[in-house]
Amino acid sequence: MNKAIEASYNEAKKLYARHGIQVDDILQKLSQIKISLHCWQGDDVQGFLFKDKQLSGGIAVTGSYPGRAGTPHELRQDLEKALSLIPGKHKVNLHAIYADTTEQVDLDQLEPRHFQNWVDWAKQQGLGLDFNPTLFSHPKAEDGFTLSHKDSEIRDFWITHCKKSRRIAEHFGKELGQPCVTNHWMPDGYKDTPVDRLAPRERLRDALDEIFSEEISEEYNIDAVESKLFGIGSESYVVGSHEFYMGYALTRGKSICLDAGHFHPTEVISNKLSSVLMFTDQLLLHVSRPVRWDSDHVVTMDDELLDIARELVRGELLSRTHIGLDFFDGSINHVAAWVIGTRNTIKALLRAMLEPIEALKQAEEERDFTTRLALVEEFKSYPFGAIWDYYCAQNGVPVREEWLAEVKNYEQQVLLKR
Repeated sequence: MNKAIEASYNEAKKLYARHGIQVDDILQKLSQIKISLHCWQGDDVQGFLFKDKQLSGGIAVTGSYPGRAGTPHELRQDLEKALSLIPGKHKVNLHAIYADTTEQVDLDQLEPRHFQNWVDWAKQQGLGLDFNPTLFSHPKAEDGFTLSHKDSEIRDFWITHCKKSRRIAEHFGKELGQPCVTNHWMPDGYKDTPVDRLAPRERLRDALDEIFSEEISEEYNIDAVESKLFGIGSESYVVGSHEFYMGYALTRGKSICLDAGHFHPTEVISNKLSSVLMFTDQLLLHVSRPVRWDSDHVVTMDDELLDIARELVRGELLSRTHIGLDFFDGSINHVAAWVIGTRNTIKALLRAMLEPIEALKQAEEERDFTTRLALVEEFKSYPFGAIWDYYCAQNGVPVREEWLAEVKNYEQQVLLKR
């Protein structure tokens, strides 16, 4: 290891130790946290089952940066490069349309065998897999409704697809020795104000009940349901609202997915984490960055990311929270987007762990708000960067912006030749 990095780390450790913060223990805890990298950043949410199908379902990817993955092999190759630049061992989050198969199959026909190449690869790389049924970019979703559709045949198609997805997820969990988190999101809603808000929600409730009727052990599969405030084409009404899914999850024993970009532009999810986890065992967190609407920008080290990390750390909620990324930027290098977003998420958790939490809580309990504010502000400039540099070096990944040169070289040698 670079002597300067180690020397800076040791000096930083002394500063933190004055406040009872044991840095070595914190880095050990940090190494146990798995971030789930979303496969759809690598190819602008195209997938491989219906490559000629235009993206739909209130989702839009802007930009045409060259070199996006066009095959499962290319996508795995790009993920390997990204993961080699990120400290720790993590997971990869797949959507159903990313099946690796030469068979012509529809979504309601998918089986674990169509993802076996992903499982074999994950084993070789020491990774876990998460999963999502794909309820968009399909002819049976073109009118904006899937599981809440009034046509029972269409509704049954999507119910079957979601049932098959849970079995695929169970297979992932059994094969990889760690649970697969299966997230259920669908774009159902109206562009303009509906007259009947209740009936679609009743149909969605009943469809979900049917999907989850098959018991699957959480040792292999953990189900989550994800809400959204609005989307393109569903600006006035989304069937699966926050209140709908909170009620559903709490009464059915499912996990709630909180996506950082799925709420009102002035509403943040950091303030929701402790409330939700008071009443549910587990939570799925989608780390994203909305800009004016749910536009899913690459995660940056902004105030909300730090507040999310602080809430998870201060409340000791990390062991009950599954953290995944959810952004898709087609305007920059696709591999770099993964690296930036994932490193920032891990770095934010590290910064939160490097706070004098017990001293802050004590000051708050004693109503010493002066000390509370002073410590919070002073620790913003403590040398967490020296700890992060050491953690990267310790894990054999590039320190600071050194990773960018590797991505640029990969772009020249691989991406631009596609």
